[in-house]
Amino acid sequence: MKSDNSASAGAARPARMPVGPAHGARANKVLVLTLEATVSGAIVLHCQGSVISRSEARGLTSLIAEVLPTAHRLVVDLAGVISLDSGALGELVVTQMWAEAAGYILKFSSPTDSVRQLFEATNLESVFDVHWTTEDALDAMQLDQLHSA
Repeated sequence: MKSDNSASAGAARPARMPVGPAHGARANKVLVLTLEATVSGAIVLHCQGSVISRSEARGLTSLIAEVLPTAHRLVVDLAGVISLDSGALGELVVTQMWAEAAGYILKFSSPTDSVRQLFEATNLESVFDVHWTTEDALDAMQLDQLHSA
């Protein structure tokens, strides 16, 4: 995990967008995605719930693929992710590779203990740019821009 000290750079949040089925026992675990524009121009995608079905994984990666061409810089905040399955990991790997190939900056932040352990167990910390906090990820984006200028 990467870590930098930082200050928050947030802005207003639009409405929540539920992804996946929302009925029965799963209703409280539905994936909710919220976009937040930051002062620096980056977008933060806050994820709440589980990413354990194909529709949830596709919803998450489709939103990333829709936002990145416009924003060019995106942080996926995993602080609210209860669980993540292997299918979702595969979707995220493909999305990360696509983002890098297209020249976009995609970072991940605030993984829960279970998600962090999954990244470590699968050695995906070396594939994803993971930071302890969203602010750390945003700061790293600023540093990346300074070094590439």
